[in-house]
Amino acid sequence: MDPSAPRVLVVDDDEAVRTLASWQLESDGFAVDQAGDGAEALTAIDVDRPDLVVLDLTMPGVGGLDVLRKVRTAAATETLPVIVLSGRSGETDRIVGLDLGADDYLVKPFSPGELAARVRSVLRRARPASPEPPVDSGPLALDTVAREITVDGEPVELTAREFDLLAFLVAHPRQVFSRAQLLAQVWRSEGWQGEATVTEHVHRLRQKLGLDPAARPRIRTVRGVGYQLDP
Repeated sequence: MDPSAPRVLVVDDDEAVRTLASWQLESDGFAVDQAGDGAEALTAIDVDRPDLVVLDLTMPGVGGLDVLRKVRTAAATETLPVIVLSGRSGETDRIVGLDLGADDYLVKPFSPGELAARVRSVLRRARPASPEPPVDSGPLALDTVAREITVDGEPVELTAREFDLLAFLVAHPRQVFSRAQLLAQVWRSEGWQGEATVTEHVHRLRQKLGLDPAARPRIRTVRGVGYQLDP
């Protein structure tokens, strides 16, 4: 095995699922570790520092959503790519996974080849971009390297996806984007997220940023089209 190969942690309480996923990923050149429950997964993430986690949601004890929540709230792992691999196919389950920061969602029964393709895709998107200087827009300052936001000099805590959405809008001032375009550009949606997800994230950003809606900068709703950052 190439020592530089990306390391993937497969987390599932079903040994057959772990074996199938691991076999395919190893065949595709990845280094693979396995965990049979959420507690074991958290230990492996902390000790082994995988490049990506394939995560089941339904497990005894510490469940997949608990693992995802802990990963996204810890500074050392908040940007760790996570693909949910779950038997839960309902829209609510997908939205919950998205809101907690999942990068992709694959429903069981799954194609091992598709899983490997999605792992490659998510890892490509996770590669760090060239450093960009901090961007100032009135009271709003955004540092894409440190992934920090301040408003009037005060730090604002955002989820990873809220930050990505705001950074995209800031990078394209005055351009209007539909919800579908934002799903494609920010979430890299492959069809499992709904446009309501964008609406909810914009609502949360407006609340957290606390910017005067009558002043600039602001995230403006363009009726019948989508959203734009009005700098």
